[in-house]
Amino acid sequence: MSHKDKQNMVNYVSEPIAVYAVQSKGSLFNSLFGAGHSVATTDLDMLQLTRNGLPKRLLLSLAKKLSLTIQEFADIMHLSERTLQRYDDDAIVKTEYAEKAVELARLYTRGEEVFGSLDKFKTWMKTPLHVFKGETPVSLLDTSLGFDMVFRELGRIEHGIFA
Repeated sequence: MSHKDKQNMVNYVSEPIAVYAVQSKGSLFNSLFGAGHSVATTDLDMLQLTRNGLPKRLLLSLAKKLSLTIQEFADIMHLSERTLQRYDDDAIVKTEYAEKAVELARLYTRGEEVFGSLDKFKTWMKTPLHVFKGETPVSLLDTSLGFDMVFRELGRIEHGIFA
């Protein structure tokens, strides 16, 4: 291999490194939970976080950052507002609620990517939409099917396909 070939190979190899040296995938996810330290940076970290459950204070921090009322958040979690309030702040909330919270954080992370702003996405989530027969996207999040519908609509928006 000639010196010029080696030099071209070095340039070719080093170029993608700059492209891939971007912000960690989980950083917005972490900021949604209000963590001062890294909570989850990979899908496996998120899986473990879900399995372990989450402290109530992190769930409430998530609701606040997403501009959800306690009632809206409790409806999404499938628990009563009163039950949520009974937990101590540091009490670990059941795995099924942690799973919903992680899915909610993933959705809002995706929404921020598509809309370019978390505030714009939060506004969209509370806007009645024709595609959802006049319902707001946030009102659909009480079921996994509703989450899927909102994720699909984000994909359509991202690709310029409007219903």
